[in-house]
Amino acid sequence: MQLKMPNANFKLQLLKTTILVLTLAAPLTSRCQLIPLPNAFAHNDYSHKRPLYDALDNGYNNIEADIFLKDGNLVVAHINPFFKQHRTLEALYLKPLLDRINQNRGKIYPGYDRPFTLMIDIKTEAEKTYAVLKTILEKYRPVITRYENGKIYNKQITVVLSGNKPYKSVMAENSRMVFIDQDLRAANRDTANANVFAMASCKYSRLLHWDGTGSIPVAERKILLNYVAKCHRFGKRVRLWASPENLGVWHELLNCGVDLINTDKLEQLKDFLLADRPQYPGASPEYAKAN
Repeated sequence: MQLKMPNANFKLQLLKTTILVLTLAAPLTSRCQLIPLPNAFAHNDYSHKRPLYDALDNGYNNIEADIFLKDGNLVVAHINPFFKQHRTLEALYLKPLLDRINQNRGKIYPGYDRPFTLMIDIKTEAEKTYAVLKTILEKYRPVITRYENGKIYNKQITVVLSGNKPYKSVMAENSRMVFIDQDLRAANRDTANANVFAMASCKYSRLLHWDGTGSIPVAERKILLNYVAKCHRFGKRVRLWASPENLGVWHELLNCGVDLINTDKLEQLKDFLLADRPQYPGASPEYAKAN
């Protein structure tokens, strides 16, 4: 019996089928290999080409979005929201995150239980903006970390407010779905509201002046260690924004216990954090498993 060799059309069809299978499998393979990064913080996330998705594709577990209250909507923008009214907080972040949670059987990242931090930087009047935000967050209550009568219930997404912070309303509430980013420099003075402050941040230059060249000055390192220790004692994560974007500074900040590295360079920070995956210090009630 003589076997027939496959003809050219058959070979071409087989090649097309193979390419199609590999193309469809590539995103799944990439996603399975994705490693979540609890120390990575995407500064002004909305400025990237693909808001939220660029950060998620790089394993970021903390992102920031600036919002403006405009005609009853919470618009995500850096300065003027006039031409960006379709870019709402709900459309850009809350709904996509909920969709991802549903797709991943209750997780932002498959098999990863730490809450995803959505920092919302309020650019308009604090109390009015917060009133609208509360109404929107109510739609997502099942997946939002909440505070109720002295206890924190961790869920998939933890909302932290910065910028114009609605202290008055937040501190008066026995039930809420937001926390506040405290001024790091005040962390040693206000410890009575540990359930209000989830994080403590300040501009790098207001605390340190080292640019990453050589070794960090002993006096500056001591200052940083002191602030970090005070924050960790009350379960607050520490972040320094506008820090020099280089490996030396990132390494020293993490060695001193700074929990979140603020960056615009998503891939560079990811590569740095994955290089040898050292165990850096860190403390936060958010590190507990989501309920």
